[in-house]
Amino acid sequence: MSAITIDEVTAPTSGTQLAISTALAVAAFASIGAGSIHAAAIGVHSEHQQAVIAFTIVAALQIGWGVLAFLFKGRALPIAGVVVNTVILGAWILAKTNGIPFVNGLEAAEDFQTTDGIAAALTVVAVVGALVAVVGRSPMRMASTAVLSIIALIVTLIAVPAMVSAGSHGHAGAGASGHAASMKDGHDKKGTTAASGHHAASTAKPYDPTQPIDLGGTKGVTPEEQARAENLIALTLARLPQWSDPAVAEAAGFRSIGDAVTGDEHYINVAYFTDDKFLDPDAPESLVYKPDGKGGKRLAAAMYMMSTGASLEDVPNIGGKLTQWHIHNNLCFTPENRVAGLTDASGNCRAGLHEGNKAPMLHVWIEPHPCGPFAALEGVGAGQIKAGQTRLCDKAHA
Repeated sequence: MSAITIDEVTAPTSGTQLAISTALAVAAFASIGAGSIHAAAIGVHSEHQQAVIAFTIVAALQIGWGVLAFLFKGRALPIAGVVVNTVILGAWILAKTNGIPFVNGLEAAEDFQTTDGIAAALTVVAVVGALVAVVGRSPMRMASTAVLSIIALIVTLIAVPAMVSAGSHGHAGAGASGHAASMKDGHDKKGTTAASGHHAASTAKPYDPTQPIDLGGTKGVTPEEQARAENLIALTLARLPQWSDPAVAEAAGFRSIGDAVTGDEHYINVAYFTDDKFLDPDAPESLVYKPDGKGGKRLAAAMYMMSTGASLEDVPNIGGKLTQWHIHNNLCFTPENRVAGLTDASGNCRAGLHEGNKAPMLHVWIEPHPCGPFAALEGVGAGQIKAGQTRLCDKAHA
């Protein structure tokens, strides 16, 4: 094959005809279809700016190349189509197997879903079609209008339903079912909720943070509740590890409440008690550390809290029977916010101590837990739950 120069890419001589081979037309329409699906999925990833940028670039490249393939002749554009769509296909495979660590929101490996599978299939077609156009003897032999119309119709019938589906595409990789939809979207600190689509599984699987999250199999949990719960875990898994080093947490204002003797040491950041962020691993009200067996501590969970003054009557429905909020209404703290005892029979703390934050709290564990990913503590540190409820121990997802 001779060397390709920029002069080989020239505008068509006629404004009324499109000199394009059938193979290249198939590649162009397929690329536009795949790019349109990726464009439709941008909004679902709005909580992660880097993911939004990545999907925007992918959509622009695929749609842009598909359009240019109709407007210019020469071998340079088919070659560019092979390269562009091969790279995008490789990124899709990486996202499904290992995640893309340098793109925030795509770090965790994802489950295969029909929507992104269709986009990938169209990308494969674009690669093959462009490759055929490159190696063909007459890559610019003009395809008939009828052939172009049929190709366009087929791709449209495939791509449009996938575009609609992409608008509610679940995302939570080693976290939920694609790229973690932020639970702070649609929730305020006081507790209103927004639903997102998801399909419940019929058989419960143990919770393993290193595997795609599946909280299906719990009777009475709706697909929307399951999706919200999985998305919260996914977001927490993706973002909470920034606090893995207690020194980093302390520098940001977190302080231990001095309960390490229980085996679960809570660090709180009082500045986050009254902010406008809710279920946000970038600003969690409390962190839970455990001994790492080496003289240090490992981050085990977030303990999200509602605004000061909220009660168990105010809690939002995150995951239905999968999630359970609790409070601590009998702890007493020193002025430095370290646990120093329990209230007396009258519900009062002894002189010099004060009651802690009684706002409802919800654990999200980033490691396996015997009572599931939202388990509260047990024993003296268990706290109190809403009257009439039974303490949650989700052994099905333990």
